[in-house]
Amino acid sequence: MCRSTWSRTFVLAVLVTCSGARAVVGQAPTNIHQAVLGEPNQPTAEVSTDELRQILAQHAAFVFDARPHREFAISHIPRALNVAAKPGVPAAAYVSDVAEIGRVVGDDRNAKIVLYCNGPYCGKSKRLADELLAAGYLNVRRYQLGIPVWRALGGVTEIEPEGLRYVAGNDKTAVLIDTRDAAAFAAGTLPNARHLPRSGVLEGKDVGEVKRAKHDGRLPMEDHNTRIVVFGEDAATARYVAEALTREAFHNVSYFAGTFQQARAALQP
Repeated sequence: MCRSTWSRTFVLAVLVTCSGARAVVGQAPTNIHQAVLGEPNQPTAEVSTDELRQILAQHAAFVFDARPHREFAISHIPRALNVAAKPGVPAAAYVSDVAEIGRVVGDDRNAKIVLYCNGPYCGKSKRLADELLAAGYLNVRRYQLGIPVWRALGGVTEIEPEGLRYVAGNDKTAVLIDTRDAAAFAAGTLPNARHLPRSGVLEGKDVGEVKRAKHDGRLPMEDHNTRIVVFGEDAATARYVAEALTREAFHNVSYFAGTFQQARAALQP
């Protein structure tokens, strides 16, 4: 096991054993994917990472990212939704607007809702849960481990056009990966993008084009926290490569859920 992967696993183990995290009620504590934070006396139940993956795959609930729109646009869990802020609330007490959530769910107080934010020390999803309960919503749960643990457990995130524009203009350490074929890449790509064609990304770890990209500098081997943004001909291709990179211990990987033309348009002034 490489040092970065070992470190990530160790940190998550500490989260489980030392911070009160536990398995979901009714399940044996078999692995970290089934853990929740387990804070006592919370008014809403938690979901584990495995449960959230199932909810998303089955479209079994409305999943809301409880963070400000720019954070959402830069990096969010795929299929998550985001609404505007509650008016008149300062940044330190940020909370989403319950009225906006009501419009999304059709004011159905029985709608199944899952909230997440920036992890165990972030209060945004808790504040939003409290406001939803006060408004009469009956089926509210939280993924309190949040987006940091989602990433650490191999989850990719999605970046919006606005987020791509922000990252390209402000994060000079970010690595942009173009997954199109060699001819398309040679014909023109996004500024400073590196080429990692989907055709060379094979099943398995440390194989094919990914292994070569580790050796030739296309991938940031000296800082696995580096933001990596993957784009291509379409969302499916970009996501496939992004997920392959998470299996190489890169844990800040997003994919652009649009076409190359849309990515290029997002960067136009």
